[in-house]
Amino acid sequence: MSSAPTPIEEHGLRAKLTAGQMAMVAVGGSIGTGLLLGSAPAIQLTGPSVILSFMLAAFIAWTTTLAIGELASSHPAAGSWGVYADLYLNDWAGFLSRAGYWAGVAISIGAEMVAAAAYMRYWFPAVPPLVWAAGFSAVLLGTNFLGVHQYGRFEFWFAMIKVVTIAAFVLLGAALLLGHRIPSHYNAEGGFFPQGMLAPLLAMTFAIYTFGGVEFVAVTSGESRSPRDVAKAVRITFVMLTLLYLGSMAVLVGVMPWNTAAVSESPFVTVFRTVQIPGAGPLMNFVVLTAALSGANAALYICSRMLFSMARTGWAPARLGHLNRKGSPDAAVLVSAFGIVVAILLVSFAPARAFEYTLRAGFFGMMLSWVASLAAHISFRARLTPAQADSLLFRSPLKGYGSLVGLTVVSLIILKGWYDSRVNLVSALAYLVVLNAAYFFFKAGKKSRPLVDASRVGSST
Repeated sequence: MSSAPTPIEEHGLRAKLTAGQMAMVAVGGSIGTGLLLGSAPAIQLTGPSVILSFMLAAFIAWTTTLAIGELASSHPAAGSWGVYADLYLNDWAGFLSRAGYWAGVAISIGAEMVAAAAYMRYWFPAVPPLVWAAGFSAVLLGTNFLGVHQYGRFEFWFAMIKVVTIAAFVLLGAALLLGHRIPSHYNAEGGFFPQGMLAPLLAMTFAIYTFGGVEFVAVTSGESRSPRDVAKAVRITFVMLTLLYLGSMAVLVGVMPWNTAAVSESPFVTVFRTVQIPGAGPLMNFVVLTAALSGANAALYICSRMLFSMARTGWAPARLGHLNRKGSPDAAVLVSAFGIVVAILLVSFAPARAFEYTLRAGFFGMMLSWVASLAAHISFRARLTPAQADSLLFRSPLKGYGSLVGLTVVSLIILKGWYDSRVNLVSALAYLVVLNAAYFFFKAGKKSRPLVDASRVGSST
């Protein structure tokens, strides 16, 4: 059984992305500031037991990946979870998950720019961060105006730099620890739980944010060569991210005393300086720089396609649904770059806390996509006949039960974030008020048009 057709509203996008390119766009979007710079506050909160935080985050990400895999291979669409929510929940959930994600991830592009400016201080401490943020932003815009095949090829190799290097980092660190070339720090400085047995739960927000990017595959499905490529890309993305993330955390807290992790420098750079490998510090700083830029590049692609899909279905101004001759939604790309402006303002006026503010702003938007995907998948699974379930191109071994567990835990994590931080609570509630106002505004003038017939799950294209 193959997939349902891509929504007619998205006609014009070029179906040219391979499974490898889709996976690397997702990996490129995921391995950015969340792991390379955002791992520092997570380590500070928990110590070596941060490994447990990432193991739990990996499980929750797995439930989300399984849900997205089934839905994306059945309904390949750039609108992704917005389309799933429209089909299996309601248009309110579809709009909030798309618009909320778009704004949140657009802000995260700014977070990557802030991180990139921080990395450049390693070589050029006297150059104002604003200069780097502006220069890198111009490069990102140019890349996203390319045709999707050229973009996919560029991002594939751009993301490959950090994948190969982080894999080498894990192997090198494991060899040093297992060969007793350096002392292990798993039980040093207060033991494995220096902040208490429940400390791993405190770092869940950071750990989950790190896995943000697994959902990118759903958006790229709208320009995939085939539903089989979508299913393959989902598997590649999750396996690659899980191995790299858990391996990285295990090496980081094993090689480096947990209380030396600093937000101003990537812990990966700190480790290489600690083990005194000649020239490794500058090399790793280059890698984390390319990681931040690759993450921003992937996020801008995802945001532009999400905004394009919203425009084509009446949830955003129609001009944003136009494509250039290469098949790229240039107007949507430009508007989606607003997060870069936010980052430049933060770098200029609040550099000390810029990363923290942008990280918190982007997290809630990302979580909306997970909530919508998990909730829609529960409904999707409930509607399938046994024959349809057996013939899905991508099948979840957990069926709808995994999504129920994932939805519960993700909701608890969101509520915990609100309880822990007034900033998180106020910003999220204000965010929801604005999103609901936008929903009613666009709904008032929107002519309802069907996206994909839910009864055609699994029908031939």
